[in-house]
Amino acid sequence: MSSSTTAATPPRTGSLGAFWLVILALVAAGVALAWYSTSGMRGETLPSGIVIRTVQAGTGAPIGMQDGVLINYEGRLPDGTVFDSNAGSGPSPMLVGQTVPGFAEALTHMQKGGSYRIRIPSELAYGPTPPPNSPIPPNADLDFDVQVAEVVPNAAQAMAPPPSAAQPQGSEAPPQPQPQPSE
Repeated sequence: MSSSTTAATPPRTGSLGAFWLVILALVAAGVALAWYSTSGMRGETLPSGIVIRTVQAGTGAPIGMQDGVLINYEGRLPDGTVFDSNAGSGPSPMLVGQTVPGFAEALTHMQKGGSYRIRIPSELAYGPTPPPNSPIPPNADLDFDVQVAEVVPNAAQAMAPPPSAAQPQGSEAPPQPQPQPSE
């Protein structure tokens, strides 16, 4: 009786090893991709969670909370969507203390002439209540590229109204008579 039977061939021992090599290569590629995609934000992480990467160091004293600055900037969501930029319109003036807390804190780690990339956690940006009609979703972390063109020391104090002269109690000037319309 002749029949053609084929015996089951055992799997090649090399194929199992090749399978694991492919898996290992895929895992390594995933790790490399994750590392590469976050490399733009590597830098100093402040205790508050803000990440600051110095692209080009500036010079002079660090910016203070009472300072004014002229900056070029681009603000992006983590997915890369640009939500604000002053590109093409020249540096924007701002008082450090009048920005969102995370932006103000990041500015105090910058210097004139420097270029920086920052990531602000949502709780130090707009949190659950972004500006109305804004493309910023609630609880979004914000990324910025910032170039510091100029620093104006103590600009907030210079712009504050002068303090009123303190007068002793009861020394207020009497009301002045108002001119009466002539008939």
